[in-house]
Amino acid sequence: MTQRNGTAATARRIVLRAAAVLATTALAAGCGSTGNAPEGAGAAPAPSADPKAALLAAVPTEQDPRFRFSTQDGTDRFTGVVDPAAKGMELGMKQQNDDPKFIMDMTFRVIDEDLWMRVKLTGLPGLHDALKLPKNWMKMEREKLADGENAPSYEGTDPGNTAAIIRTAETVEDKGDGTYTGLADLADNEDVKSTFDGLDLTALGAAGRKVPFTAVVGPDGNLTTFTLDVPAAGKHKAMKLVTKYYDFGKAPELAPPAGAQKATASAYEMLNG
Repeated sequence: MTQRNGTAATARRIVLRAAAVLATTALAAGCGSTGNAPEGAGAAPAPSADPKAALLAAVPTEQDPRFRFSTQDGTDRFTGVVDPAAKGMELGMKQQNDDPKFIMDMTFRVIDEDLWMRVKLTGLPGLHDALKLPKNWMKMEREKLADGENAPSYEGTDPGNTAAIIRTAETVEDKGDGTYTGLADLADNEDVKSTFDGLDLTALGAAGRKVPFTAVVGPDGNLTTFTLDVPAAGKHKAMKLVTKYYDFGKAPELAPPAGAQKATASAYEMLNG
């Protein structure tokens, strides 16, 4: 299945831009500076005759039940829910600002083409009122977003883009007990590049063609953890990029948020930068 692949990268750009706008607006308003994957039941999967095909088959598809996910990219962590039946996704990220000091918790919910946003600001009393930013869900109009085409959308059931990365490996080894390893080629694949907004793939050079990964498939046959061990390159230190899929069939159903209001002008100003 071909799908858009920039879920976390797009959200990161939006959140970081929004945090910068909020910080500037807060200062102008006089707020001032305040100085696991679950355990499964049953036996582990038996070794496969075609490990690469077996691992790809474990990546979530539209036939899977709703599930939770998280992605850890350096210091940035996203959490969310995918609901294939509803063509829905929820994606959230926290961002800490130091001047003025506050924490922004931004969550997007997508049902088909509809988009909602909720922003919670903590650590600086009165900030919501000063910024004229509601605390409840807001319905967003994509045509009012400067980058509406790249705003969070339902992009399928693999928000970590693990399948595209796995496909770049020449070989995948089945280590037993549901563990697989391989070397990913991150250099020339445009679908893969769109996944790593905060990573300088050019600086990786030849090392970017053989990036080790480890994947774990649970007893239920679902991919639970995918870890890329990215070497140091340029200004970037070595890091682990981790995607987790869990709570299959246990995650909440996604529906339009009850009581959502029309997005305010300040919400669009925040996102448009």
